[in-house]
Amino acid sequence: MSRYRPPSGPSTAIITEPGFNTLQSEQKSLWVKRREVTAALSAAAAEGDRSENAEYIYRKKELREIDRRVRYLQKRLSVLKVVRELPSDQSRVYFGACVELADEDGVISKVRIVGPDEIDPSKNWISIDSLMSKALLKAAVGDEITVKAPGGDSDYTVEKVEYLQQE
Repeated sequence: MSRYRPPSGPSTAIITEPGFNTLQSEQKSLWVKRREVTAALSAAAAEGDRSENAEYIYRKKELREIDRRVRYLQKRLSVLKVVRELPSDQSRVYFGACVELADEDGVISKVRIVGPDEIDPSKNWISIDSLMSKALLKAAVGDEITVKAPGGDSDYTVEKVEYLQQE
């Protein structure tokens, strides 16, 4: 039996301005770190036998990881569209919205809809591509939504919609 999974579609190429700035600063810091790793790799290579040189092997692996991330950021930053303006109808849920939801038991939760490159579970920032976001889009206060997930459907009521000024 195969564990093949079809590739997922491309993620939405939109991002908030602070998220874009964060990715740009990450790219700049990776170039600085790459110079340091390259210098350490050269020093490790100068020690002689590379086949049993743990420092050399570790630095090569670290350099590959940095290069992979830099390549990804170079490609991704060129296609991202930065959303700088707030939607004209701020009573409905769109990209960048902070939404307060109540589930069937009345438990309140808050989420913010952001681009797929800036999700942060610790801040309850969810991707615009997520099932929750897709169910929330264009909903207004008082609307009931159903999130159809593989684990089962969940019903929520939109309690509050607000937009933060760009940070």
